[in-house]
Amino acid sequence: MYRVITKKLVEWKNGKRRKPLIVRGARQIGKTWSIEHFGKSNYAHLHKIDFEKRPDIHSLFEGNLDPKVIVAHLELLLNRRIDTNNSLVFFDEIQACPKALVALRYFYEEMPELHIIAAGSLLEFELSEISFPVGRVQFINMYPCTFYEYLCAIDKEMLANKLHEKPTRLPDAIHEALLFELKNYFFIGGMPEAVKVYAESGSMMDAFEVQLEIVDTFRQDFSKYAPYSDKRCLNMVLNSVAAMVGEQIKYSRLAEGFSNPTIHKAFDLLEHARVVRKIYSISHVGFPLGAVCNDKRFKATVLDIGLMQSLAHLSVGNELQHTELLAIYRGKLAEQFVAQELLASQNSDLFYWSRSARGSTAEVDFLIEKGDGIIPLEVKSGKGGSLRSMHIMLKKYEACQLGVVLYSGKFTECANQRLRFVPLYYAGALAEVVEA
Repeated sequence: MYRVITKKLVEWKNGKRRKPLIVRGARQIGKTWSIEHFGKSNYAHLHKIDFEKRPDIHSLFEGNLDPKVIVAHLELLLNRRIDTNNSLVFFDEIQACPKALVALRYFYEEMPELHIIAAGSLLEFELSEISFPVGRVQFINMYPCTFYEYLCAIDKEMLANKLHEKPTRLPDAIHEALLFELKNYFFIGGMPEAVKVYAESGSMMDAFEVQLEIVDTFRQDFSKYAPYSDKRCLNMVLNSVAAMVGEQIKYSRLAEGFSNPTIHKAFDLLEHARVVRKIYSISHVGFPLGAVCNDKRFKATVLDIGLMQSLAHLSVGNELQHTELLAIYRGKLAEQFVAQELLASQNSDLFYWSRSARGSTAEVDFLIEKGDGIIPLEVKSGKGGSLRSMHIMLKKYEACQLGVVLYSGKFTECANQRLRFVPLYYAGALAEVVEA
């Protein structure tokens, strides 16, 4: 299964300022497979240390953290030589051995020639608990399979490559083929195991079973959050966020019967585990967007669109009958899809514009920083829909010179309105869309 992160890992390997690398991301998004595949393809030797399977190795990181001593002892336990010139050392499930995380700084300072990658589940919790000097390691964020990666996994590489070309008005047959596959992706999602099972069997039901198993795994993880939060509250918050994608979040609505502080803590823990993500509100445009956002007013998105529909208990049979993608689950799946694609392609926080004025409100779904400008982005069911908020924003802010509307129609430019109407499947290629 092709993953875009492989290209980033190769860039890290060849970088002149390479440091030990930590791959961050939620559980079951393919971190271990991707790193192993990269290691086997780019090094003569891959040395994987799984700290959950090998608790005996933990003792090597107690006391003396001298990298040369650790490597010498690892060679004895692994019964093979670690050649620093052409070896990758992979510390998997590193959260099980926090001292190994601390040791990464010393590998950077005293043995920089050794290539080391670390990954793990619920890693953010350990990173927040240890003293971790800034500048001693590098980070790469990993996400579920994007629509592009999904197309590659189901042997539609030629179709996938269209998403990396300069956006244009595609022929009817190609446009409809992409929309058809995108509808399937709305329900299968991007969790690698679900994609793999669907690619092999062609059965959505098989993919849905995998999604249920993954959700159960997340819920089992809730016990690891104890005593930080109430497990029932965590479960209710996760289900509610999935059902409220595209809506402004109010804590009181996420878990009936629990206090706001308890719900707040549960949401924060799910965010820390990278299962949910905030989309911050902006009421006036400024640079950078993160400096002018309102962290108390926000929407939210979940890790994966397939898991979202599973958590929200959608009637897939009924929803699949919609011919208009933006009509599926009242447009919520489309907003989740765009948020998911933006996170993977932009690798930055998400923002939306919300202005409250007496007697009226205006809201634009997403904002993207592009050079010295801001691109407002709307997700709409068609060109004929109201774009009042978009026009208000384009008129009000000089930094907003172009607006983008993602919809199920074909690529169209309305220069007199400073708008581009872009097929939804291009959501992961907004940089190219803006420069088209």
